[in-house]
Amino acid sequence: MTVDTREDIKLSNAQIAWRAAQDIVDGAYVNLGIGFPEMVARYQPPGRQAIFHTENGILNFGESPKAGEEDWDLINAGKKAVTLLPGSAFFHHADSFAMVRGGHLDVAILGALQVAENGDLANWRVGSKGVPAVGGAMDLVHGAKQVFVITEHVTKNGDPKLVEACTFPLTGVGCITRIYTSHAVVDIKDRHFVLREKLAGMTIDELQAMTGAKLHVDGPVADLVVPTL
Repeated sequence: MTVDTREDIKLSNAQIAWRAAQDIVDGAYVNLGIGFPEMVARYQPPGRQAIFHTENGILNFGESPKAGEEDWDLINAGKKAVTLLPGSAFFHHADSFAMVRGGHLDVAILGALQVAENGDLANWRVGSKGVPAVGGAMDLVHGAKQVFVITEHVTKNGDPKLVEACTFPLTGVGCITRIYTSHAVVDIKDRHFVLREKLAGMTIDELQAMTGAKLHVDGPVADLVVPTL
């Protein structure tokens, strides 16, 4: 289902990542999915410090190193070079997944191909343009205490990413807590999409036209305000 979209007003990927970062509490243990979600680490609010976990075996990594200063023995799960913060730790891949499966992560932030109104997530596919396997996301979505998604509201073809039911292979069932998109912030509550914030320049009807399932409203909907990045 291709829909009319408001491409004239939308958040950039950096702005979506910034908005998600504002909801990470101080001291939280957080896993960031490969690719787009890695941007969240750049935008921690002043006075807060998340402890970032990477499933290949580092806890408490920092910013990306400057070009030419990379240590390629220090990489995250997406094979990107990272730096270390005081108190960082290294451990075996199996121990990293024990942290995930043992419920020791407060938040996982992942990308998405589709999110269903009941909280199902599809964020992998096979083929030349896809991640070659589901990877650690299947563990993360059921091991972390909360799972956030950051994503465009629609695909490049204009198809909704927020849908009644996923048509891609599932990563996890009923696992998503909150979605940050290019146009809105949406919670999943009682197997429904509940709208919390939207861009001030669009109406709820316009946003609904871009969404593949009903957006419920159970209180005031705030304006989605982010800085220029």
